[in-house]
Amino acid sequence: MTFEPEAVTAAGERLRAARTVSIVSHVSPDGDAVGSALGLALALRAAGKTVTVALADGVPSCCRHLPGADTVVSRGDPEADCKVFVDCGDHERGGKAWQADWPVDINIDHHKTNTRFAAVNIVAPQAVATAAMLAELLPRWGLEITPEAASALLTGMLTDTIGFRTSNMTAQALRLAADLVDRGAPLSELYFKALVERSFEALRYWGQGLSRIQREGGLVWTSLTLEDRKISGYGGNDDADLVGYLVTVRGAAIGVIFIEQENNTVKVSWRARPGWDVSGVAVRFGGGGHAPASGATISGTLAEVQAKVLEATRALL
Repeated sequence: MTFEPEAVTAAGERLRAARTVSIVSHVSPDGDAVGSALGLALALRAAGKTVTVALADGVPSCCRHLPGADTVVSRGDPEADCKVFVDCGDHERGGKAWQADWPVDINIDHHKTNTRFAAVNIVAPQAVATAAMLAELLPRWGLEITPEAASALLTGMLTDTIGFRTSNMTAQALRLAADLVDRGAPLSELYFKALVERSFEALRYWGQGLSRIQREGGLVWTSLTLEDRKISGYGGNDDADLVGYLVTVRGAAIGVIFIEQENNTVKVSWRARPGWDVSGVAVRFGGGGHAPASGATISGTLAEVQAKVLEATRALL
């Protein structure tokens, strides 16, 4: 993939010179956020660096089996020699893990909405995942991709491409994935853990959301409430990946899910089939993402947020 040579060189120099590194990724982390952060951290630790990984919302259940997941903290270290953001479109996406006035040294990301907020920015919108970028960058920087790091990076690629099924998959991305398998990543095990396995409570939670699914032409949507979490026993504050199934409805183009939060906000996730781009509507509501998958957290009641988001999303169809 194509990177700016000067940025790659500058990032490598900063990482090699650092003794301590703080890595941050975005709120409501997905597999690419966790896999990229842990993959980079494990490679740096293998090189003798002291590294912290900070995720404001912790590690999601699909990634808790990964090496290093149990070392993740909720707050970044502004005193570290090198501060790195991975898979974040903008500075604010770090949430409570990073204060707005703390500087960022390196920004590694594949979101086309990235605001290039760091001293050194490596942004490659053509990449299928930030983890894929790191799979190529780490060897360039002289960092070893250990079996543990390979597992984290392959998880990032698997989750962002839904098992190598998204329309932006390329032969190069498959070669990078194959290299990670050669380096010790167990593909079938990682695939099952990241994309197939669900808790009993998550399936009960899905049942609540599926019971109120609605459709209007090519738009399919549903919601998940605080009461749904209580009834099902689901411990997360996300949708347990239900949104991905909304666009499997025959004739659907875009799926949207609304997840009620405790602080009078609603998390919204969009998914789209090839040929549709939901990133713009997510940005409009203060979020971001990619053409086929985007998200935002919006203030208001569930009914208020649902009304204005559906109106904006209908305009895409």
